[in-house]
This record gives sequence, C-alpha cells and structure tokens, in this order.
Amino acid sequence: MRAPGDTTRAVLACGEVRTCLLPSLQPLDARAAAQLLRLRADERVLVSERPNLYALSPDTLTGVDCPLPTGNSAKVRAVGTVAARAALTEGRVLQATAYFRAPAAGPDQRQPWGHYLVRPGVVEPLGRLPEEAAAHGVLSGGRPGDLDLGLIADTLLTRLLRHPLLDHHVPMKSRPTRLRWAALPAADGAGPVIERFTLAEDELRTLRLRVPDSTDPAAVAGLCEDLALHDWLLTAVVRVLDGSRLGSVDGPAAVRALRPAVEHLLHLWMPGARVDRSLAPLWDVLEREPGFTRQWRTLVRRIRDQLALLQVAPLLREELTPR
Repeated sequence: MRAPGDTTRAVLACGEVRTCLLPSLQPLDARAAAQLLRLRADERVLVSERPNLYALSPDTLTGVDCPLPTGNSAKVRAVGTVAARAALTEGRVLQATAYFRAPAAGPDQRQPWGHYLVRPGVVEPLGRLPEEAAAHGVLSGGRPGDLDLGLIADTLLTRLLRHPLLDHHVPMKSRPTRLRWAALPAADGAGPVIERFTLAEDELRTLRLRVPDSTDPAAVAGLCEDLALHDWLLTAVVRVLDGSRLGSVDGPAAVRALRPAVEHLLHLWMPGARVDRSLAPLWDVLEREPGFTRQWRTLVRRIRDQLALLQVAPLLREELTPR
C-alpha cells in the first residue's frame, strides 16, 4: 500500500471513523461546509455537488511516539505522523477519520522529527512490525498508553463541533458511531477482500480487509468512511422507528416521530458513490451479507407505508362511522 508519489511500502494501514449528525437545525450549504472543514490555510476543502453535496477537508497531521496496540504481549514502539480529516455529507452528517500506514520495518533507533515529517501519515516501528498482531490490537482497542486513533479522530470531531457556524439545535435524536478498520496486503494477484465486519456494543463496528499492494491508503479510508456513513444511516433510521411507537400513538404524533427521518436522512442513501473504483467490488460483498441496501429499502418501505396509512386512516374511520 502506497500513497501517490511515496515510495514507502506499507504492510498495514489502520484507521478509525467517527460519524454523527451535525448539530445544526438546518443543513449547511456548500460554502458553509467548506468554511467548517477548512482545517488548514494552505489547502482548500474539496467540495462536490454530484451525486450529492459532499465536502472533504485536507489532511492534518498528529505526531506520535508511543507503543502500537498489539493482540499479544509484543511491545512495539512506533514514531511518525497520523493523518486526520473530516467529511460532511449533504451538510448533515459529519465524519472525522484518523488513519496511518506502517512499513514492515523501521530504523532501530528513533530518528529526528524531520525524518518523519517528510513521510506524512506514516508510523514507523522501531525494528520489525508484527503486522497481524498490530492489526488485531488496533481492532480490539489496545491498552492504555497505546496509539489511540479514536482519540485523534474524536479530538478533530470536537474541534469541528465547536465551530461558530453551528447552532447546536439538532432536528432529531441520534448517537455517534465508531468504525475501526485494519487493512493488510492481499496475496499477489488477488483483489480486495473483506475478511470480517462486526457490530459490537457501544456503537462500535470493526472491519478487517485485505487490499492489493498498489492501493492508496487514503482510498481505503474513503471506503471505510462510506461504510461508516451508511451504517450510521441504518442505525439512525432503526432508532427513529423504534422510538416512534407506531400503532400506539395517534396520527399527528406518529407523523412527528417519522418526519425527521424523511426530511433529513432518506435521501442520503448512495453506497459506493465516492469509493475508489479498485475497491468498489467490496460494496457488492456488503450488499450480499449483511445486506445493507436490502435492510434500508425495507425500512424506507415501512416508513412510507405507515405515512400512507396515516393519511387514509381518517377517511376509513369516517366511512365506518354509523350514520
């Protein structure tokens, strides 16, 4: 795995994505989205209006010098920079991502910071990297004091949520989600593959995958952001339905409960719209199992059927009332 123009061959790329509803009563337009995500004065925010409004910040870097999380007793000190970025979809769903890539081995001794700054987003081990153990450690969360990608992503998210553009009046209740991911190299000649996708407690999801050596780690981060976005949408709509108490409340109350999902979420479903072409086949896997779009369509039909029933219910009552 290599970034464009970088000769560092990575044997591991890891990241964490935080996804939440933007605390703003109205969605941000393209200009406001660019203002919110302007993390650096020397690089512009990328804004796209097709197929939907999407804004992506430039990367920021966080220097790290700490142990890597490992799934065993191995202790690996790593030094380098973690890249972090933010994205806003349709001015409504905000994401913050922290990610890095690591080579199979690094220098035996710590180098001056200049050595690491010319390798943005690269974290080098001192000595050899146990990539399987490190991938497992990142996905399981590691120990106190280990490299914490979630903390870096959450710090960026907190910074954005304090922006003066936001009025902190949310149109609906929702919870943020977390997606941890780890990518290892695929076998020679093999394509990308998802080895495991899990939903854990406390809104945590984990994804382990393998990608060809030529894959840009930023593209892997983009795939994981897209997966995290659509997983969050599913989770949010399920919660709207669970909290609507359909069948036990009157028509106006049910409409009030369902209205936020219709106004703010249903039009956001576009899986794979911005995923790198080389990784697009992975969405086909997710559509087969667990079946993201299949579940989404079922939820949307349920909402629309309920709203249609609420419209005709008064007419039915009038017809059935004795005269």
